[in-house]
Amino acid sequence: MRIVALLVGNEPSELEPKRLCLISAEATHMSGAGIMLMTDEASSGSLCASDQVSALINEVQFTLGEGPCIDAYDQQRPVMEPNLVAPVVTRWLAFTGAVIEAGAQSVFAFPVQIGAVKLGVIGLYRDRPGPMTDEQHADSIVFANIAARVILDLQANAPPGALTAELGLAFAVQSVIHQATGMVAVQLGSSLGTALLRLRAYAFSNDQPLVEVARDVVARQLRFHPERSASDTDS
Repeated sequence: MRIVALLVGNEPSELEPKRLCLISAEATHMSGAGIMLMTDEASSGSLCASDQVSALINEVQFTLGEGPCIDAYDQQRPVMEPNLVAPVVTRWLAFTGAVIEAGAQSVFAFPVQIGAVKLGVIGLYRDRPGPMTDEQHADSIVFANIAARVILDLQANAPPGALTAELGLAFAVQSVIHQATGMVAVQLGSSLGTALLRLRAYAFSNDQPLVEVARDVVARQLRFHPERSASDTDS
């Protein structure tokens, strides 16, 4: 009830995803929060982010296909790294360097799902190292459950067979990447999995968001060749 009161405020209205991210960070005493919509095939983009660092954390995971939100979604359990600079177990090599540079020192991810239906992940970060308290952990689970209801409520307002604007935008991004992956697979004569890896490698090596690279491929401004490296293409 305490968390619901924070979300609703003095003027009850439909809860917007952006406000959910802002209050999630504030109530858990984190530096920021973001929600990623995801599918079993691939991450589908960012539903909301409380600040620029949270948006970057979402984007880096989307581009690289690695990070706490990816693992939390796949494993259907919270994933936490209280010290990115000096972790007990080294993981997410490319992700870690990028988000430390942006200002994150610890990251925490909680699945957003209802029963067996997986919808995405809510991720939180802090600009200093340290584990969550039991209360922060419990509150984060509550926010993940609320996020699941918000996503379902957003979709409930859509016409049959369509997505709402908020959800549609994230999945539109994924659609561009799927289209580009298919085109690169034809160019390379490879599987879709290999094509997606080449796209991600190119985006990472050229310090570009994955969706920008995908749009260049779809616009035929960028072409991949099987005999060349990930960073050697026609543009």
